[in-house]
Amino acid sequence: MSRALTTKGPSIKIKSTKKTLLLTSMALPGIVWLFLFRYLPMFGIILSFKDYRIYYQKPSLINNIIHSEWVGLKNFRFLFVTTDAWIMVRNTIGYNALWIVLSLVISVSFAIMLNEITSKFIAKTYQTMMFFPYFLSWVVVSYFVFAFLSQDKGLISHMQQNAGVPVTEWYHDPKPWPYILTIAYLWKNLGYACVLYLAAITGIDASQYEAARIDGANKWQQVIYVTLPHLKTMIIIIFIMNVGKIFNADFGLFYSVPMDSGPLFPATQVVDTYVYRALRNMGEIGMSSAAGLFQNVVGFICIMVANTITRKVSPESSLF
Repeated sequence: MSRALTTKGPSIKIKSTKKTLLLTSMALPGIVWLFLFRYLPMFGIILSFKDYRIYYQKPSLINNIIHSEWVGLKNFRFLFVTTDAWIMVRNTIGYNALWIVLSLVISVSFAIMLNEITSKFIAKTYQTMMFFPYFLSWVVVSYFVFAFLSQDKGLISHMQQNAGVPVTEWYHDPKPWPYILTIAYLWKNLGYACVLYLAAITGIDASQYEAARIDGANKWQQVIYVTLPHLKTMIIIIFIMNVGKIFNADFGLFYSVPMDSGPLFPATQVVDTYVYRALRNMGEIGMSSAAGLFQNVVGFICIMVANTITRKVSPESSLF
């Protein structure tokens, strides 16, 4: 008996080792990608504290970084000393806060409605139509928007002309752009969030809905007392992750859709577009690196604060 155990022991260890190596090899491409594109570039954080210059005697990245002058926190100042500082911070945080709330409410509502559709064909058609815009780049979306808003050939401009109404100069008037950007953002990103919530809804045990119906609950009560409690964890996790990006704007949306129009800057200028324009005009790599570092630090702080509050209110829904 003991001899049988001793002979089985090594074979079990060998099988376990092979299984570990197999699983590790499957995860290896993701680990390599994570190291090359996430951890290795973190070395560039040092640029945030240097006046980066190119030395043409030995124009390599490492040599340039070594010989560039240390400037401390000087690179961070340009985010706050400019006259546009309040505008870009207000727009970045304001748009993100609004979109977090709207995306949460609308995507959960659409997911619940799609789950109630009995015809699988119609439900899949709606899912595809909602999810398709997510794969479009903002450059493509910008031309869709331009087809509606162009002063010369836009659909809305032609409708205004036919109605005898003065044609709106959409790319020179910043007032309607908060609404335009909000509609464009929701149209493009709503389907992705909706699919996530719909997947969570389909995982709910059907017997809970049957028990609720037996107790006399109508559809609305089933949503309130069965669906939403099961979605709470996913809603909180997605909310925390979105809060972590509250100081990061979608560059493609704010740069491509308004066609980089100067008169629209009061409504479309955000941190990301400001940093890009500053880098393009001044060529200060250190300043753009400092802006990226500042955004990530603020995002990390927001995630930690949101997760701490969540852990105290609902410990099972926190990230860690």
